[in-house]
Amino acid sequence: MEPEVIEAELVLPTHLSFKRVQMYEKYPKGQSRDVNIESPPSMHPCKKICDITGYEAPYSDPRTNLRYANAEVFKLIRSLPNEYVQRYLAQRNAAVVLK
Repeated sequence: MEPEVIEAELVLPTHLSFKRVQMYEKYPKGQSRDVNIESPPSMHPCKKICDITGYEAPYSDPRTNLRYANAEVFKLIRSLPNEYVQRYLAQRNAAVVLK
């Protein structure tokens, strides 16, 4: 048995008008969506991420150089021993010797 074919009067558009950049305009058919090695570096600054929580961090502790997201994390950072601070900085490749 063959499935029943239903005719519909509704025809979906090929692009959606509410999107600013359409995928079919950005990547024409057959073009790869991978990052091109020859593309220039980003002009946007890197986001600073909290070393403890992983949230966006607008603050940085001047004593330890750790980034933090809020006052609770700041209290935690100030209570950490130096060896833990060094480990967090090493994870971010920003290891410095604290005095």
